[in-house]
Amino acid sequence: MPDRLRDIPPLRTLPYTMEAARYNHVKLALIRLGSPLEFELPDAGVDLVLDNHSWIGFSGWQEAFPLFEWTDFQATHRDSLHQPIACTLHIYHLHAGVLLRRAVEEMDALLNERLSKPGQASPGKT
Repeated sequence: MPDRLRDIPPLRTLPYTMEAARYNHVKLALIRLGSPLEFELPDAGVDLVLDNHSWIGFSGWQEAFPLFEWTDFQATHRDSLHQPIACTLHIYHLHAGVLLRRAVEEMDALLNERLSKPGQASPGKT
């Protein structure tokens, strides 16, 4: 899916600092549950696809139109797990900023739910 994004130019590309707890939470889920992870986030109206290279939010109401993408995570340059991660945020939709916060909050809740289930070890949509 990320290859298809290369044909769509972002409206803006920004340097971004990802909170260490959020980055570590996703990395743990990718290790334990597999990659890629796909989530439907109905409250945010976003479908989220997470892998080791990018986290992409797509609109849930338009067929796979990208809203935002975090990529280029600079995790190898940090000294501890508590340091934030520098990355790049691509904005593909005018209102993506409105959805970002709600999407990551809902993602965290779903990751907590999935990670707390014993024996849960297969990737896929939740």
